Amino acid sequence: MAEQAESIDNPLHEAAKRGNLSWLRECLDNRVGVNGLDKAGNTALYWACHGGHKDIVEVLFTQPNVELNQQNKLGDTALHAAAWKGYADIVEMLLAKGARTDIRNNEKKLALDMATNAASASLLKKKQGPDIMRTLSNAEEYLDDEDSD
Repeated sequence: MAEQAESIDNPLHEAAKRGNLSWLRECLDNRVGVNGLDKAGNTALYWACHGGHKDIVEVLFTQPNVELNQQNKLGDTALHAAAWKGYADIVEMLLAKGARTDIRNNEKKLALDMATNAASASLLKKKQGPDIMRTLSNAEEYLDDEDSD
């Protein structure tokens, strides 16, 4: 009985976190806002990307006005989460949908900086184009003598 008393603030977020497709669909059918934020400022899309739930991401993408670039309290977007967790397939989906690669989180990191595998990193590099790569390689040369403040 006690378990039932526990209220879930964001059922859509929970469904996305757990990869529970039928629950997610039920939430959306009941018009639970697709861009609602939890206490940490995360969207359901963020949690789906963080959990590597490709099917959930696909369903969320079918929602009109789904916000791809919402930043949570740490400044991370769904793309940051997918890159950090190494889900290259989801990184690819987000990029195809038009997710921005130029958003920096509170630690000034791009999704590319957080990529934990080569597949995700190369997708992000390709998307960012040659200009940013030139900037990055120049920055690396000066990184060693950079004084930390």
